[in-house]
Amino acid sequence: MNLVVVAPHFAPDLAPTGEIITRIVHELAERSHSIEVITAYPWYRDHRIEAPWGGRLVRHEDTPWGRITRVHPFPTGDKLSLVKRAAGFAGFSALAALLGAKGARADGVLALSPPLTLGLTGWTVARARSCPFVFTIHDVYPDVAVELGVLSDKRLIGLARILESFCYDRADAVTVLSDELRANVARKTKSPGKVRTIPNFVDTDWIVPAPRANAYRQEFGLDDKTVVMYAGNVGLSQSLDLLIEAAGALAHEPHLAFVINGQGAARPELERRARGLANVKFVDMQPAARLPEVLAAADIHVVPLKRGLARSSVPSKTYSILASGRALLASVDTDSEVTRIVHRSQGGVAVPPEDAEAFTKALQSMLDSPDETRRMGQGGRAYAERAASPAAVAAAYEALFQELGDLRE
Repeated sequence: MNLVVVAPHFAPDLAPTGEIITRIVHELAERSHSIEVITAYPWYRDHRIEAPWGGRLVRHEDTPWGRITRVHPFPTGDKLSLVKRAAGFAGFSALAALLGAKGARADGVLALSPPLTLGLTGWTVARARSCPFVFTIHDVYPDVAVELGVLSDKRLIGLARILESFCYDRADAVTVLSDELRANVARKTKSPGKVRTIPNFVDTDWIVPAPRANAYRQEFGLDDKTVVMYAGNVGLSQSLDLLIEAAGALAHEPHLAFVINGQGAARPELERRARGLANVKFVDMQPAARLPEVLAAADIHVVPLKRGLARSSVPSKTYSILASGRALLASVDTDSEVTRIVHRSQGGVAVPPEDAEAFTKALQSMLDSPDETRRMGQGGRAYAERAASPAAVAAAYEALFQELGDLRE
């Protein structure tokens, strides 16, 4: 098949969704499909185009499996301004639609959200190229923005919901990461049967259990520490204040270190709150090639989402943590897919969101039972191997496009 993939991030961009869509593309290429990717210049790390990219509005790269077209993402540099970011997304989406619509007939278009505006892009490209359109939802917007409180204007929420339903209704299929997200999205479309669940995945050949003692620990002075780590975007979705509160409560533990590895809009305030806590260390986002090393450096990894967000999002880092063989402490909604993954895998502990007391008690229990915590890591690894492979996810997308193509004949 000849497929078109429209995504806001693609390798070498460091965004988690970019890493996921990059792997899906390569897996589909391994299955002998030709693929055209329309994406942005790398910009995720600092919300500005990275050197040596940029300088031109559009750039093309030919690959053994097809072509990558990169366009200007119009980054604002302001991570907190929803209006500015929405304008940037709209500009990128419009330019991507203009370029994507010019190509020859295809067998399918896959567009990824967020941003929600790429639903319009995917639909436009699919209409122009006479093929089915699959809209893939990683985070449900505007729900996430409303839960975070960054979108409160009822008129804007109403407009966003109109756009959301418009995109769902015009897609030939909508894919989500969990059954819970499927129920959410199915309520918002005239054809709920078109919503399918295709879960996330992790590269279990790349991310493997590895020794704790590594160059990352040595570089950041963690050699003799028990490390509790959050690694990822330090943004508004994460309740990372839980780590600061736990660090304060456990400051008497001399060999315990809390590491927040990443960058984002919430980091300056967290750094302010952590002043005076010698057991908290902030580390800048590391190159993607260091991900297995970063994961291996921790004894316990943390996935903390603010209340309500785990019903609209399944962080891809959840699967990476499980694959690394490290225990997971999740602070998420009790009825969420993340909680179910933790329970199914027996790879860690899940506590209610934004509950500092429950979080600290669970962490203390894990620290007091190192053998049991190591067994959690082993259970998570076994689950990742059997349930979250890239090949299985690519095969699911391949089968979906074949099904939609057959329906058109």
